[in-house]
Amino acid sequence: MTYTKSADRIAQLSPEQYRVTQQNGTERPGTGAYLHNDDPGIYVDIVSGEPLFASADKFDSHCGWPSFTKPIEPAHVAELRDTSLGMLRVEVRSTHGDSHLGHVFPDGPRDRGGLRYCINSASLRFIHRDDMAAEGYGDYIDQVEGVK
Repeated sequence: MTYTKSADRIAQLSPEQYRVTQQNGTERPGTGAYLHNDDPGIYVDIVSGEPLFASADKFDSHCGWPSFTKPIEPAHVAELRDTSLGMLRVEVRSTHGDSHLGHVFPDGPRDRGGLRYCINSASLRFIHRDDMAAEGYGDYIDQVEGVK
């Protein structure tokens, strides 16, 4: 599959999705559509469709945003230095869609690598395991098995 950022896709975003992905916004904690999603599947960039995170790597960090221990495909997640708001953080962006996703912190589960990718639901589209093959993501099904 080819993953690109297109003006047509950006025009289809809701105001909240646009604010988060294109203007580096953050949704209010506890409000994201995928915060409590426990279904098996993958999360892709809402703009480009590139695969970002697997449900098997999702965990409840109690931070108010969906959290993951690692990207499903590291090449699709760019990590950039972020000094906004007077803090030093690591911003996470999709590589091809250039969407702002959230931030990564070194306070995740130690037994799973120690990272917490804190991600805005507004930057994601969830694809259920049952639909992954039909939508072209069949290669990632093995990464969502064994989900709670």
